[in-house]
Amino acid sequence: MRDLKHLIKLENLLQEANNELVQQAKAEGKKALGYTCYFMPEVLLDLPGCFSVRLRAPRSTSPDIATYYMSNRTCMYGRCLLERALEGGFNFLDAQMATETCTVTCRFQEHLQMMDVINNPDFFCEFTDVPFKKNDNSIQHFKRQLEVHVLAPLHERFAIDISDDAIMTAIKEHNEVCRVIKEIGDFRKKENPVITGYEFQVIMLASLVCPKYLILPILKEVLEDLKTREPDERNPYRIRVVLAGSENDDPDFTKLIEECGALVVADRHCYGSLPGREEIEIREGETPLDAIARHYLEYNMCARFMEQHIMRERKQYIADLAKEYHADGVIVEQMKFCEYWSYERTIDTLILPRDYGLPVCSIEKEYVNTAIGQLRTRFQAFVESIEIKQLNAQKSEE
Repeated sequence: MRDLKHLIKLENLLQEANNELVQQAKAEGKKALGYTCYFMPEVLLDLPGCFSVRLRAPRSTSPDIATYYMSNRTCMYGRCLLERALEGGFNFLDAQMATETCTVTCRFQEHLQMMDVINNPDFFCEFTDVPFKKNDNSIQHFKRQLEVHVLAPLHERFAIDISDDAIMTAIKEHNEVCRVIKEIGDFRKKENPVITGYEFQVIMLASLVCPKYLILPILKEVLEDLKTREPDERNPYRIRVVLAGSENDDPDFTKLIEECGALVVADRHCYGSLPGREEIEIREGETPLDAIARHYLEYNMCARFMEQHIMRERKQYIADLAKEYHADGVIVEQMKFCEYWSYERTIDTLILPRDYGLPVCSIEKEYVNTAIGQLRTRFQAFVESIEIKQLNAQKSEE
């Protein structure tokens, strides 16, 4: 296929948290608000006058100083974020909108708050409590938390407009980004897609780490380019897979999978679009904030929700994605020491083959990917095992 328009530009935007578009928005006087988790509604951080930046630590090496503070028995994602903060990589932030979700990112954000790491006199860190259930009481609790720990501080400290009209403006912009990303992602359903999983992940990540009003025109141009992009005459991939799991902001991990012959057609992980890029619907009788609180609990597929019927819904969701995107199998990845996904990955590895007939490749990895050779071997073996099953199925039909 010909080169995708703006791909190099988008790749460059992922090389630093304080990227070109972040710097442009800051120069225009807008406030940069960091966050780490889907549970923090990015739409509220994109109110007029501010913009959201989902934190990453690209090009990380060994997080030695952060390990001193957080120990080497914790998720490397949180340690790499702290290391990058200690290096000064997040000094552009005006606030960190934290969530009481996974333990290690919570500890990272507590260090930001307590150690005076960010070189910005206006910087503050605010923590939002997130429910473990999805019922009406949880939604009301979550809404109140967002009022107290997101909207009120933004208004009091930065004079951000938090009216219903301002929230509606943010929702409209958010929904437009979601529509564009979804339309781009739908190309992956084709028999011979005109976009790779690597390319899609680069696009998706850019939409998370750049100001929406600046990245949206670029995303629209990419969408128009895809509409006329011709696929390779012969599909170079041997199988199609759903990539599921915990935190994953490394497009090179997806590229490694695809180099082994498995096209990643669906991204059901913490930095993915499924879920993550669904439009926010305001139902009858709801305020904009009501809709946001409900949406981010209702669509959430986080492993924190441990009720049996919710856990079963997550397995069904992956199975439905595999069917919708015509996937031959599932790769489930988990960041080492991730407390929630260590259980989820184990259960997925058992349930998806048994109840849904989906082959599963189960991977535990670090944020800094140094085991490329081992992973390549695992992925190649997984591809070959699926091909053998497909050949045996064809012979039995004959």
